[in-house]
Amino acid sequence: MGFSLLLVLTAMGAGVAGYMTIEGWNFRDALFMTVITLATIGYGETHPLSNDGRDFTIILIFLGVGTMAYVVNNAVRVIFEGEWQKTFGRRKLENRLEKMSGHIIICGYGRMGRVVSDELLAKKLPHVIIEQSPLETDADEGVPVIMGDATQDEILKLAGIERAAGIISVLSTDAHNLYLVLSARGMNPNIRIVARAGEEGAEQKLLRAGADRVVSPYKYGGVWMANMIVKPAVVNFLEFATRIGNQEFQIEEVLVGEGSSLDGKSILDSAVNTKLGVIVAAIKKQGATEMKFNPSMNTVVKPGDILVVIGDGKKLAQLETLAKKR
Repeated sequence: MGFSLLLVLTAMGAGVAGYMTIEGWNFRDALFMTVITLATIGYGETHPLSNDGRDFTIILIFLGVGTMAYVVNNAVRVIFEGEWQKTFGRRKLENRLEKMSGHIIICGYGRMGRVVSDELLAKKLPHVIIEQSPLETDADEGVPVIMGDATQDEILKLAGIERAAGIISVLSTDAHNLYLVLSARGMNPNIRIVARAGEEGAEQKLLRAGADRVVSPYKYGGVWMANMIVKPAVVNFLEFATRIGNQEFQIEEVLVGEGSSLDGKSILDSAVNTKLGVIVAAIKKQGATEMKFNPSMNTVVKPGDILVVIGDGKKLAQLETLAKKR
């Protein structure tokens, strides 16, 4: 539509300028003559035309008829084929995506992608879905959906990969997931990438390509099923503690911000155990590759440290508030 409008304005501008220059008419007369000429209405000449003016009019008619035919054809297609709704909807989506930051991108909306999206919705975490096949989602969910190939850079840019906090790749094949991981890591070196691996051996390739974590559904599913037989109490505990939306008891990770109430204090002095009733199960110091389990109460907490804590959901929310940067 924008290009069509540009063509019309260009043709009208050329017509007005031509009549004003050749015939010496004022702007209003030149505009009127241009409009009736391009519209092929045939009201007659505004003023008697000179030979040069008539030659110019002939040229304007030929150019104008082609331009108007193109514009009318596009207008009909927009109205009857729904392209106006598509254009308006895409622009609305683009405006919304431009405002998103620190969100998560889900690439692939199959069975795993739907589960991931549901979990993020329950946690009220902003995320974007990229899916190549046509799909329908609940409009009330408010999750932006981009129809396209997630392995294409322009689609990832549309999803705001430069501003995203993480990306989850659950595409249909390991090759697609591998290609996506390479693209995502190159476009945002700091983004956290989690990818699915289907075939044996794909896990190491995805890690080498830049994925932070790789999930093999068959491997994890098998281990989980075995533990249900061997360690049923442990499985029940983990399922209960990691269930999103459960407020009674949760396992959560808390990032300590600079200048927060926890900054520079030991676990004992911060009184997270005594006042909040929260258990610090592990701590990952900033820059460390390994996590320290069951840290001593004298361990000093510093900015950038990640605490893995266990406790009541409401108490954990209070701890997250205390840990935020002031």
